[in-house]
Amino acid sequence: MGNRHKFYNGILLLDKPCGITSHDAVAKVRHAVMQRRVGHTGTLDPRATGLLVVCMGRGTKIARFLTDMGKVYEAEVRLGQRSRTFDGEGVYEDEMPMLAPDMTAAEAQVFLDGYLGVTQQQVPAYSAVRVDGQRLYDMAREGIEVEPPIREIEIKEISLIKYEKPNLSFRISCSKGTYIRSLANDIGKDLGCGAYLSQLRRSSVGALSIDSAISIDEVERYHANGTLTKHLLSYDRVLPFSAFRIDNDFRKLVLSGRDVRVKDVIKVEGTFAAGDTISMKDASGQVLAVGTADADSDAFRDKDGKSKLFTYVRVLN
Repeated sequence: MGNRHKFYNGILLLDKPCGITSHDAVAKVRHAVMQRRVGHTGTLDPRATGLLVVCMGRGTKIARFLTDMGKVYEAEVRLGQRSRTFDGEGVYEDEMPMLAPDMTAAEAQVFLDGYLGVTQQQVPAYSAVRVDGQRLYDMAREGIEVEPPIREIEIKEISLIKYEKPNLSFRISCSKGTYIRSLANDIGKDLGCGAYLSQLRRSSVGALSIDSAISIDEVERYHANGTLTKHLLSYDRVLPFSAFRIDNDFRKLVLSGRDVRVKDVIKVEGTFAAGDTISMKDASGQVLAVGTADADSDAFRDKDGKSKLFTYVRVLN
């Protein structure tokens, strides 16, 4: 009872279970901690499990900066049957199963390598993407035919875990917006036997790992015993950008959006070019704002420079 009015600020790594939507997972967290200001940074399908990045309180201020990060999944594709939803929910039960092909592990890896790189992918008809203001899955269930949009995606790595007919398992690193269900369907088409996604687990989002995630039950337990704060990540542990630090005299001017000059900078972390997204930190390393660099990182070190260096996008404190 002592934590019923506790208000949390930060990023929570949640291990979403199978069978609920990402929205429902967030709703369960809200209910557990009795806090409305909670959201997530990237949807997982109801049948998928794994890492859901949840923003709490002031942590919601950086949600927009986390949506573009790449994802890593472990997937299992079942060969030999098709599915209207590209997963186990919509399998065509009236179709005769087809034989999965014989492949050695080496042959299976060569086949998977064919999906590497930048390509165009069609969004599944059964997805939450909106077309003309309506969810695709709502239109699909009502029998309304509509052409799902096509998006550019990138598959950066794809490695075989094992192939035991009819199940093909692999680990994949990909850009945001990649539908592994669509990839499973493509695999079935390319092998000529049909396929659907039978299991999916997201293991990382950018540098954030499922290894640090906790379950919904653990959220409830840690909130009850007063230890949930220990599981929240601060801005500096989550934002993936290079940064610069400003002196303490300038810190109080950040809220008013004061232009940053070279004289205000005490340290540069990493390298960046003009136009890149970067973080502004105080002398202790606390992230104060995220914005766009108006010059490259070398210019931030030029003690004679007087030009504007930084354009604010979001002040965080």
